[in-house]
Amino acid sequence: MSHVLSRIGRRRALRGAAAGLVVLGLLLWWVAPWREEPPGGTITMSTGTRAGVYQKYGELLRTALGRDMPGLEVRLETSDGSWENVRRVATGQADFAFAAADAVETYRQEGRAGAQGLRGVARLYDDYVQLAVAPGSGIRTVADLRGKRVAIGPPKSGVRLIANRLLRAAGIDPERDIVPSADGIDTGPGRLGHGLDAFFWSGGLPTDGLKKYTEDSALRFVPIDASLIAKVHEQGKATRYYRATSIPESAYPGSQLGSAVPTMAVSNLLITRADADPRLTEWLTRIVLKSRDGIGAHVHSAQLVDVRTAIYTDPLRLHEGARRYYRSVKP
Repeated sequence: MSHVLSRIGRRRALRGAAAGLVVLGLLLWWVAPWREEPPGGTITMSTGTRAGVYQKYGELLRTALGRDMPGLEVRLETSDGSWENVRRVATGQADFAFAAADAVETYRQEGRAGAQGLRGVARLYDDYVQLAVAPGSGIRTVADLRGKRVAIGPPKSGVRLIANRLLRAAGIDPERDIVPSADGIDTGPGRLGHGLDAFFWSGGLPTDGLKKYTEDSALRFVPIDASLIAKVHEQGKATRYYRATSIPESAYPGSQLGSAVPTMAVSNLLITRADADPRLTEWLTRIVLKSRDGIGAHVHSAQLVDVRTAIYTDPLRLHEGARRYYRSVKP
């Protein structure tokens, strides 16, 4: 009897050891990339205006990359926004950039230089259109902007793409029916009531460049309702990336008085080119996801970055390095 029990015990021990080896193997497979020497070199990342979310996100991501990839130098380049960022990456002036999906698709549909080489790294968070006016303004709808002094964003920005589409949907010619201004988030809020009647901004919530004005109720947000967004969709092309949503009441409590504001949103992407180094891109993708909570403590919208949605970089195909990362963490 004792011999039988001994054999049973040995079999159980062998099974336990085998199971342990499997677990150990899986663990080593999981951490293997981090046991490698991290890639180094120099990359350029195109961000946005200094007061915008892209720039803040880029600064924090550079810090996170520096911790895990100490041999990598990340050069941040400010820009007017999405449109300029897409062009920079497509033409080799930048290696990585933040850009809204509608700007990416517009660049592709127009057949611009290098468009076919664009690739996605991660879907990040949504930009919300924020149409701001002075608190006492009589502007209540986009249609009320006719004849007004309106900041529609710098010429190479994604804001301008969106503002022009919304204005046309409201029956307003952006070149004839308003007095357009190129002010962005860095100068627009401070000029409300002092040379500007309204300004458009598209960014993550909340945007630091607006918070200081909303805390003192120095501006008010104009609703953009679903019926107007439906008219924007009739323009076709890249407008399919716009969706109706609301700025939640908690985004800017000083200006919203406990009420959500109907508006339009579009997803943001981290983009690169097909010829970017796959190993470096895999590491970068991993750190984008790994640093979510750390960056999100300072950039609220970054808290929405999630591996389950980051993989959907439509309209761009995933870069091979990013694909490797997502496959490695697939449940």
